[in-house]
Amino acid sequence: MSGLIDLDAVAGARSTHKFARLSASKARVVLDLIRDEDLDQAREELQFCDRGAATVVSKVLESAVSNAENNENLSGDELYVAECWADEGPTLKRWRPRARGRATRINKRTCHITVVVAQLSEEELEMRAERLEASGRRNADSDRAARVAASRDSEEETERDDVVDSDEEQVDTDEVAEDVSAEANAPNEDDEASAEADASDEDDVASAEADAPNEDDVASAEAETPENEDKEA
Repeated sequence: MSGLIDLDAVAGARSTHKFARLSASKARVVLDLIRDEDLDQAREELQFCDRGAATVVSKVLESAVSNAENNENLSGDELYVAECWADEGPTLKRWRPRARGRATRINKRTCHITVVVAQLSEEELEMRAERLEASGRRNADSDRAARVAASRDSEEETERDDVVDSDEEQVDTDEVAEDVSAEANAPNEDDEASAEADASDEDDVASAEADAPNEDDVASAEAETPENEDKEA
């Protein structure tokens, strides 16, 4: 089956898984579930599908979405499964022994799975936006933008808090420095007491020296004493 959508005219991308080790008929059962479905709905269908082909188809779908986002710069919320098909691949022939020396051929089928995702039309996007707005929900892009804005606000608040804390620490450091300098310049009580004690000791010494008899006076008194004794005699 060839693609019906021209990706040159329609924004979208495709992904192909070749030589998948399962039959095309089994893959087509799963592909019918996600054809023309939104990306979220298709992922949900593949998640809860109990067929083995759902795992392979899910990987092909995610590869197509990655191609659309990285190569075509499309948003994943605006994509849907436009086309999906499975082509027959080469068959591996194997043999199994049977009764009476006979053998039976085993056909191991392969297939080529292709998934095409495209961007929704403007009308469908507007209708989806109206439904989301009516339900009070937001799409992934809006949620992402809101989270980025919230993270930036939190970072700015953190920076402001850090600046305020640094200013407060600087003020506290200046106050501590002023207190230390004031204490260093303030007179010490022990020094004052020792100075007063030294001053009182000097006064005592001076008064003691003033009260002590002079050596000259003592000598003169001793010299006058015999003369007075002679006079008395």
